[in-house]
Amino acid sequence: MSSDSLKSILLAKSVRTGTFTLASGKTSDLYIDCRVTTLDPVGANLVGEIGWQAVRSKIQAEGLHIDAIGGMTMGADPISLAVGMTSARLHPDEALQVFTVRKEPKGHGQGKQIEGNFKSGDTVIVVDDVITTGGSTLKAIDAIEREGGKVAFALVLVDREEGGREAIEARGIPVLSLFSRSTLL
Repeated sequence: MSSDSLKSILLAKSVRTGTFTLASGKTSDLYIDCRVTTLDPVGANLVGEIGWQAVRSKIQAEGLHIDAIGGMTMGADPISLAVGMTSARLHPDEALQVFTVRKEPKGHGQGKQIEGNFKSGDTVIVVDDVITTGGSTLKAIDAIEREGGKVAFALVLVDREEGGREAIEARGIPVLSLFSRSTLL
């Protein structure tokens, strides 16, 4: 399972050039739809393997204890699940629980904004598929912190290198990206 293989899938399935309006409202010559890669079985396996290797290295190097991994639905969901499943398969004693952050609290039931395996007091990794301005990652961080979680760091599949990393790190949260615009292209 190699980073080159994942890069090939991202380039073939997820990266488009042209003129696009991004979620941030900005116009760009590059559109990256990581869901096409992360919802592909081979892509998901690669994301799980490479993501877990990167996450585990950071956890071990910094002596961190991480309870769970998750982020804003829907981009973060397949990445979080792939990394969580790989952690459980390769190192069951270090397995990461998985959660998802809704864009808004649920309007019925328990009214939760965070669903899945998350509880107040957990130290977590926040996930995003692509960061441009960092806005959606910061919204997920806000929700996690409101619910009593502590974010150790962010895992991002692709950093577009347009200020998102800096915005997240300005909040004191380090960013670990598997690819950036410059390494992808």
